[in-house]
Amino acid sequence: MTKRLILIRHAKSSWDDLDADDFERPLNQRGQVGADAIGKWLGDGGYHPDEVLVSAAARTVETWDRIALNLPEHSVDKREALYHASPDTLLSELQSASGNCVAIVGHNPGISMFARGAVDTAPAHPRFDVYPTGATLVVDFPTEDWKTVELGTGRVRNFVVPRDFTRATT
Repeated sequence: MTKRLILIRHAKSSWDDLDADDFERPLNQRGQVGADAIGKWLGDGGYHPDEVLVSAAARTVETWDRIALNLPEHSVDKREALYHASPDTLLSELQSASGNCVAIVGHNPGISMFARGAVDTAPAHPRFDVYPTGATLVVDFPTEDWKTVELGTGRVRNFVVPRDFTRATT
């Protein structure tokens, strides 16, 4: 049996208000378009999480809310621990999951470091090491229980960034 992880960095956020609290920053227009594109891609590809763990920050919540418009119903758990989480924290949060297909929406640098450590072989995509805003990794793990997942054993199924879909329109 395998478990599937969909690892998403929040979409592009707004810096219009430089005095705004980082936790409260929303998406900008490019981020909204990017999140919509990732949601459509996930839905069309049959990548449907049954459990979603989202950083409680405004930009991650808004990213997921836009993505979710293209997906079947699922549980969503907003977690303060995922706000700028380290790779170790991301692994710990994943190990507490119970779904067969779990999505995590978080922040760099932790999410890109976690993505690199999770997979047995990195995808050939030129933006994987950068893990830009909206980057989305789909990876399968050979485990029956998230509690026993081991880093370095994930098999990449797909990796995309919003610009793969929106370059012609943005």
